[in-house]
Amino acid sequence: MKKVYDRILDMRGNLITVRAKAVGLGELAEIHKRDGRTVYAQVLRFDRELVTLQAFENTRGLATNDRVTFLGREMSATFSKNLLGRRFSGEGSAIDKGAAISGEEIELAAPSFNPVNRIIPREQVRTNIPMIDIFNCLVKSQKIPIFSQAGEPYNQLLMRIANQTDADVVIIGGMGLRFDDYQAFIDNAEQSGSQDKTVMFIHRATDPAVECLLVPDMALACAEKFAIQDKNVLVLLTDMSAFADAIKEISITMDQVPSNRGYPGSLYSDLASRYEKAVDIDGSGAITIISVTTMPGGDVTHPIPDNTGYITEGQFYLHGGRIDPFGSLSRLKQQVIGKVTREDHGDVANAQIRLYSESKKSRERQSMGFKLSKWDEKLLNFSELFEARMMDLQVNIPLEEALDLGWKTLAECFDKHEVGIKVSLVDKYWPKAG
Repeated sequence: MKKVYDRILDMRGNLITVRAKAVGLGELAEIHKRDGRTVYAQVLRFDRELVTLQAFENTRGLATNDRVTFLGREMSATFSKNLLGRRFSGEGSAIDKGAAISGEEIELAAPSFNPVNRIIPREQVRTNIPMIDIFNCLVKSQKIPIFSQAGEPYNQLLMRIANQTDADVVIIGGMGLRFDDYQAFIDNAEQSGSQDKTVMFIHRATDPAVECLLVPDMALACAEKFAIQDKNVLVLLTDMSAFADAIKEISITMDQVPSNRGYPGSLYSDLASRYEKAVDIDGSGAITIISVTTMPGGDVTHPIPDNTGYITEGQFYLHGGRIDPFGSLSRLKQQVIGKVTREDHGDVANAQIRLYSESKKSRERQSMGFKLSKWDEKLLNFSELFEARMMDLQVNIPLEEALDLGWKTLAECFDKHEVGIKVSLVDKYWPKAG
């Protein structure tokens, strides 16, 4: 039964306060403005009969005697196969000028899958990006962030992954996007041909903060429905720092006592409840999550990346327009390397990283004017080829071709006995002369 009240006690930004009875946390409400328009809002807090709501639109023009109607239900997402190829706002409204979606109403922020229904991740999600596929494999049902600084091409990297992945469905959750970033995702999906398997939930920087909070929930709720239908779903979230900042903004407006650097004490739980949606469902599909976390000033100890690191299963460090091989880590890669991939995968990856690490010392000696040995010269030659062939984010090759290219690079720079790989693999995969 709907409950209607016609007295707004307080308005601060997008927050309004009314006196109401028997309402629930997260319950939706309609605010009927005098000009005939309706603004939707969600219950954020209640203190006895004082209820605080967050409006999904600007509250400019609201009057204290406007009617507030509580709808008796929480925010939900509409699920349908017709979602594919469409774009929606954080509250689930179509923003692509297409028809409204009709289908099954699904609950947001539902509990994560029961561990009994989860299986141990053992399958690789291919991206055709060597720095991921060779050195830090993305595994189905993994949750992993891209740690980056503002200005790095993290959105372009997500677009590459969306275009090249072998996942059945790609769901993009954009938070705090500038218009040019938003348009870039649209243009990329249209030009790459990946639009038909892509769904976008977008919160732009000018939209209300509460919609930013809803974007991951909308994306993950729909991902769960696709996964239950035996689809392998890749969820790309950018930027989770904007999500955390929206939580901070709302909590400050509500006069909540802040924790570390102004963020609420619930930050860890707020992040974990979203990341834990990653799952490989026994007998059905899977959800894999890649998120972007921008680090203010590159500070990895900032509360957002710090909390994220405790929840997720590794990280990709994006630095200088490249994925840093030394700061990046996939904690699940051992589940697939050499088991579902080629037998030489682990050895050729480790050899290249070890030699590239040694080349850093040779580069330092060169910059300091020291005389270089023949070994130093080999390492420097390898370093240049490795950065161009493996680290350049424009490289788009399948895993097997990337492994062969790794062997070719080693053979061009070193003798067989210098690479530190067991003889049986060298004899089998070392490129033949001529």
